[in-house]
Amino acid sequence: MGDSGSILGNSVFRLEDPTLLTGSGKYVDDLDCPGATRIVFVRSSVAHGELRSVDVEAARSMPGVVAVYCAGGDDLGLAPFQSFPMLSEAVNRPVFARDRVRFVGDIVAAVVAESGAQAVDAAETVVVDIEPLPAVVTQAAALDPAAPLLFPENGSNVCFATSFGSEEDPLEGAEVVAEVDMVSQRLAGVPMETNGCLMVPGEPSGGITCWISHQAPHSVQPALAAVLGLEPAAVRVVCPWVGGGFGPKAAMYVEYLIAAAAARQLDRSVRWASTRSEDMVALVQGRDYTMTAKLGLTRDGRIVGLDASVVASCGAYPLLGAVLPMLTQMMVVGVYDIAKVRFSGTTVVTNTTPVGAYRGAGRPEATQLIERVLDVAADQLGLDPAEIRRRNFIDPAAFPMTTVTGGAYDSGDYAKALDAALAAAGYEELRAEQARRRAAGEPVALGIGVSTYVEVTAPLGLHTEYGAVEIHDDGSASMAVGTSSHGQGHHTAFAMVASDVLGIPMERIRLINSDTAAVPRGTGTMGSRSLQTAGNAVFAASTVVLERARSIAAHQFEASPQDIVTGAGGLHVAGVPGQSVSWQELAVASRDASLLPEGLEPEPLRHEGDFDGTGSTFPFGAHVSVVEVDTETGKVTMRRHIAVDDCGRILSPLLVRGQQHGGIAQGAAQALFEWVQYDDDGNPLTTTLLDYPVPAASELPSFEASNTETDSPLNPLGAKGIGESGTIGSTPAIQNAVIDALSHLGVTHVDMPCTPERVWSAIEGATA
Repeated sequence: MGDSGSILGNSVFRLEDPTLLTGSGKYVDDLDCPGATRIVFVRSSVAHGELRSVDVEAARSMPGVVAVYCAGGDDLGLAPFQSFPMLSEAVNRPVFARDRVRFVGDIVAAVVAESGAQAVDAAETVVVDIEPLPAVVTQAAALDPAAPLLFPENGSNVCFATSFGSEEDPLEGAEVVAEVDMVSQRLAGVPMETNGCLMVPGEPSGGITCWISHQAPHSVQPALAAVLGLEPAAVRVVCPWVGGGFGPKAAMYVEYLIAAAAARQLDRSVRWASTRSEDMVALVQGRDYTMTAKLGLTRDGRIVGLDASVVASCGAYPLLGAVLPMLTQMMVVGVYDIAKVRFSGTTVVTNTTPVGAYRGAGRPEATQLIERVLDVAADQLGLDPAEIRRRNFIDPAAFPMTTVTGGAYDSGDYAKALDAALAAAGYEELRAEQARRRAAGEPVALGIGVSTYVEVTAPLGLHTEYGAVEIHDDGSASMAVGTSSHGQGHHTAFAMVASDVLGIPMERIRLINSDTAAVPRGTGTMGSRSLQTAGNAVFAASTVVLERARSIAAHQFEASPQDIVTGAGGLHVAGVPGQSVSWQELAVASRDASLLPEGLEPEPLRHEGDFDGTGSTFPFGAHVSVVEVDTETGKVTMRRHIAVDDCGRILSPLLVRGQQHGGIAQGAAQALFEWVQYDDDGNPLTTTLLDYPVPAASELPSFEASNTETDSPLNPLGAKGIGESGTIGSTPAIQNAVIDALSHLGVTHVDMPCTPERVWSAIEGATA
């Protein structure tokens, strides 16, 4: 594996691309389903208020209307939904709003009609009477003792808290304390394909088939089954082609529950396709932290201790986002040797869209916190930002090791990544150019930002995954995995692994995933976990299949199994390629007792199992951002971005590079452009892509991405995740670069996004 002649470690064409490029893939709303009805949701236009009445009578009489549902009328018998088991039932979400609404987008009614246009027309006739209540929009407002409570029965707007560290002051003994308050602003996932589902009743027998645009069909299956009163086996969940996920499509949506329950009640298929503006208020969002970091150091820049606190807003109904401060807590020390840490994390409910996972989920916030305060410390001490990092890295000889906050780091060489990034950037030359511009008083300032990071992939116990490999009678192979592809290149990556073991061409290896009827179990795709879990499951299954095939071939050739090797189209005795047995023949022989050696039972040439990596892996890297800031207008322009990311052993450089580029782009989007905003009454101000500025390629430079490779000892492939690394490393590097460009003017901090208005205001405030 990975040696001379191996496909692993080489760039190959993606197997997914022909379908993507020709547009022949079928997404949820493309699926042909004659007679399917359309469902449209009536949503609250008020962020917080008492729900006095919902009048649906006019809607029921509209042309084409099949059914109308709401609380107080026909609510389909759906009980309030608990989105995350660690949280109090007091904050469960009513599927249809009852008594009060809690965010703009809360569902008050649903209309099912023969066509989408008829459903929309009928929904517009629903009259909703809401008595507005004061809205709670920010973390500070939610924690105010006089704040209105979203869930009075909960007794507080706090829904989750975590802490670490004793009463001992972690800053004791420090000669210098650097302190900074910062924000990780709220973001929208904005996948290319909006949310949606198609619920088809009757199959499996008496059950339902649920086609959804999702990242984890096996997690949706038990939730739907419980709500519908069915056995899980009676609920088939299928994800067809999925147009992007980024975390928000890992959540369980009450829209699915309503559509599924309606389909069963009506005995008709029900389809939902969210509009873009609907997605901007109903698809779960990400980030939304306020953070404070205090870092104690000696005068020579050695870290003594860290005192950090975060307050997260999880929106109106707590989901996974409510507990993400736990991940922030674990990763807050980053790549640094920090002996003393005190951490406090609090999550509050607010009258905003619920928060879930978004590319990085708790880890970008931790990296921003430590990387930002390190730059503040470097400025106070007069140290170069790269040098202060180098002085505090965890020693490579210490791995594997567990940090004071509980991160079980598997491997790392942080200085190696930083040195590679600085060399690629031409760091000393950049600093010289910066000094020249400052001396000349040029209005366009140069900023250089550094970030070194470590993140956790397959977190929260997600290190186990199902995989199966089978050889078919035509000599082709198939792989079944419990992950769910939505753009990552799983077919390519897993086929590379199977092909490398079996010698079967990649194009003859089929991927089966995202279907609970075809794959018995699985965790799905999130947390940058797929290659290190499902990839290793495919590797293990392929290896077992090969060993069985070698035994069969050895029996036919009257040779030792150890002498059997893979070759063109099958297996042969080493050194005798002219005498071979094809995979077609092996597949047939595997089921024929007369062709098997003693000890082998007739069965398909197949193996399945669950790979357990026993723990998470910890990718790391270093990013250098180079920006120009027009000090007269505040405009920030990215000129270069250099990323050196270490994701363990690289199996497909092409896929890794694509993930790096996509991640960096999303990190840059947070640093400079994107921000979900609300007014004081909780009205969303960014519900279209005119208001929510997702950057185009023309607004970004060509990224300079490369890698170091430090194998993980936790899996045979040596792999770690890469899907979120670019986002985690790039965001603080870019923010630090913007502030670095302005530091000579007295600017010490600019919150993200670093928009021209914010940058200009910071300059004016510092020079006033």
